[in-house]
Amino acid sequence: MTINEFLIKKISFSTRDAISIIQQKRVIINKQCAIQKQQVSITDLILLDDKIIQQPHTYFYLVFYKPRGVECTMNKNIEHNLRDALPLLQTEFFPIGRLDKDSEGLLLLTNDGQYYNKIAPDGVFIEKEYIVKVDKLLTDEAIIQLSKGIVIMGKKTRECKVFKIDEYTFKITLTQGLNRQIRRMCYKLGYEVISLTRVRINSLLLGNLKPGEYVEIAKGKLV
Repeated sequence: MTINEFLIKKISFSTRDAISIIQQKRVIINKQCAIQKQQVSITDLILLDDKIIQQPHTYFYLVFYKPRGVECTMNKNIEHNLRDALPLLQTEFFPIGRLDKDSEGLLLLTNDGQYYNKIAPDGVFIEKEYIVKVDKLLTDEAIIQLSKGIVIMGKKTRECKVFKIDEYTFKITLTQGLNRQIRRMCYKLGYEVISLTRVRINSLLLGNLKPGEYVEIAKGKLV
């Protein structure tokens, strides 16, 4: 949106009046005089005749360790929702991506809808790494099948990286997020998932966070 459009919409100025007050240097954007058709966003501080007509909207980005048993929803009518899990976080926010109720680990939380739209589409390949423990001994064949892709819900999963950690545990790196994908893949091979923890999203690591803890990060460190 341009500053001209902003003034017309926000203050109900005519196009002529908007042009006039900008030319008179009565509009200040981030401590600088506005110029005609300058682009503005909700992160800009805008003043008219030294009066604030838009406060800058501050975005935040959090790495949150979602505990097992917490639902990835903001719906207060659903038990164990994210809002109840983060009572000290008073401002509005939402999760980017999901972890099912029985899974735990790294979850991104933000109030930046534009960022969500940037990385959410299925065509965007974002690496997500998980540590998975199953109920039976892992075979080499199972590891190979997981890495090559398995048909679930009528669709074959993308090839992925899978490494065996011990007889019951493996690490898997996905670039897609089908509903309960890892659990469904394991089920197709005759395994039940005992525990599932997401430890990485691209360059973001769960690190030393404990269940229920979160840390704020700079946008420059995001995926």
